[in-house]
Amino acid sequence: MDARKTAEAHLEAWRAGDAEAVAAVVATYTDPDQPGPLAGEELAAHAAATLARFRNLDLQVDRVTGDEDAAAVSWRLVADHREAYLGMPATGGTVTVSGLDLVTVDEGGAHVRRVFDRLAVAEALGYTARFVPAADETREFGVSARAATGRTEPPGALVLTWLEVRDDAESADVDLLSVEIVKSLRASRGFLGAATFDVGERKFTLSVFDRPESLRAVHARPHQRAIRRFFKGGLCTRGHTSVWHPASVRDYARCPSCEQVVTVGTGAACECGWTPDGASTL
Repeated sequence: MDARKTAEAHLEAWRAGDAEAVAAVVATYTDPDQPGPLAGEELAAHAAATLARFRNLDLQVDRVTGDEDAAAVSWRLVADHREAYLGMPATGGTVTVSGLDLVTVDEGGAHVRRVFDRLAVAEALGYTARFVPAADETREFGVSARAATGRTEPPGALVLTWLEVRDDAESADVDLLSVEIVKSLRASRGFLGAATFDVGERKFTLSVFDRPESLRAVHARPHQRAIRRFFKGGLCTRGHTSVWHPASVRDYARCPSCEQVVTVGTGAACECGWTPDGASTL
């Protein structure tokens, strides 16, 4: 068995989009998306999932070096992002990434170790990496997002929901549903804003409305689709929803000159005469 020829055949299987051929060419395969080597049916399944996420592969070889026992292939890939990857929903955009395949041959067959920069893939898809620990002794960590409307009315009702997801693919699915729900809510007059928090396996959403009667806006079609997916479509393992009414609302701002704290929305000014502008509710 020749390592250089195996490297060429392995890349050709990827180019052809043939997951079974990817698995048949080599004895084991490893890449940054897997904790350890894959072989046989597991490798075929992994290749199929990768080919589903990134379609229309244009895989170009930059250089091949080595001999019959070991070969290194540097390559450049251009593909369309069509399914969730690392929790990132399908963007529909094109990703370009470079990598290296190290192919070795022994009595057990050919072994491929693929190396590429997952951060570069994320950046190519429009994402910025943020590094946080999974947890410490008292806390779990995650990421958050904010959807503000610029409206300054005081909140009269808050809706808290959370869903518990199984994996990154389901997390991305929930993100897409959440985006559509927020888009529909922004068209309603009583919606003031929303914030989302991903912590562990739970995805939280806090939505703010000017009064309880405005909660009717959540019955728009995107929200109804999400409800059907949960109750009838098997989406997520647990869910929670609740409505909260604020007992008190206070908003403060610090003067950029004298640093005195001033209450927002009351017309109050600091000692140097500065009055804070109204800020969005969320």
